[in-house]
Amino acid sequence: MVGGGPAGLSAARAAATAGARTMVLERAEHPRYKTCGGGLLGSSLAYATPHIDVPARDRISALTFTRDGRRSFTRTSERPFLTLVRRDDFDHAWYSAAVAAGVVVRQNTQVRAVDQGVVTLAGGEQITARVIIGADGSAGVTSRYVGATFEQQDLGLEVELAATSADRTAWQGRVLLDWGAFPGSYGWVFPKDDELTVGVIMAKGNGGATKQYLNDFVARLGLAERPVIRDSGHLTRCRRPDSPLRRGQVVVVGDAAGLLEPWTREGISYALRSGTWAGSHWQNLPTYEQQVTAELLPEMTAGRRLLNAFARFPAVVHAAMATPLGWRAFEAFCRGDLAMSDAIRRPGVRALLALFRA
Repeated sequence: MVGGGPAGLSAARAAATAGARTMVLERAEHPRYKTCGGGLLGSSLAYATPHIDVPARDRISALTFTRDGRRSFTRTSERPFLTLVRRDDFDHAWYSAAVAAGVVVRQNTQVRAVDQGVVTLAGGEQITARVIIGADGSAGVTSRYVGATFEQQDLGLEVELAATSADRTAWQGRVLLDWGAFPGSYGWVFPKDDELTVGVIMAKGNGGATKQYLNDFVARLGLAERPVIRDSGHLTRCRRPDSPLRRGQVVVVGDAAGLLEPWTREGISYALRSGTWAGSHWQNLPTYEQQVTAELLPEMTAGRRLLNAFARFPAVVHAAMATPLGWRAFEAFCRGDLAMSDAIRRPGVRALLALFRA
């Protein structure tokens, strides 16, 4: 495995459990920080909880929606629908699970190139492998080798702020989603006990506008004076429908394959599912491709349609979330009870998409 995030480590654990001698090559050292909102949907928990103790920082049962800072309303649920983690905690839990399954993890190890059966490290060392699973991100060497192509690229900017006692009281159990003024953009506040994760995401190529959105968002929330613990950014890339998942015995999973939900840009559930499938089917990689095609690609197609509708008519989407039908659908999606592909088949959503021609 190239890469020691959730995709690579879940793949390694699954492969080791299936009888493979497995090694993970990770360029950093666990626990390490990763730019990420850290929101776990029900679909992520379904793959995580059988194997790790999920290191939850908060469990969310209330969601505040705003439209560019205005028209605020909050919806609540009788039970949590989202679990928040810090990625250093979450990834380290997967690291521990992989090691317990017999996986060898080499940290501080930089991969320079891959080929059929060979991984070349910085310094020239070569490691041979029957199967190479790439989980080193959309800009990694495995993604380039397989030839992954992307049709959607977005820039996410994020700050981790030190939460005051008042912040912890105000935000515990509640997140905020703000639909931004720029088409397709949104911002978020995720509480994580002593920290608040505040971020925004927007189409790549609008760096100045993205930074301004984040600055305005933080100020509008009254958080501009909070100490900044971390300030980071990252690109998310969604695959083209015809992008390859494999080249010979080299296969890509998670971000390296461009597998994430286009509207929310949520990727952890896609990482865990694709990683687990690739690791489980390491002896028959076409089965992995078939499973991704059957289960993940319809969700991504639906997410693109919803993103197009949201980008054109954000006020309508905001208003829809205020309705019982809209809120129940969104809540069910967060819990993992409703896939995007199922949501767009609902009569009300189908009628709206037809109206939007999305």
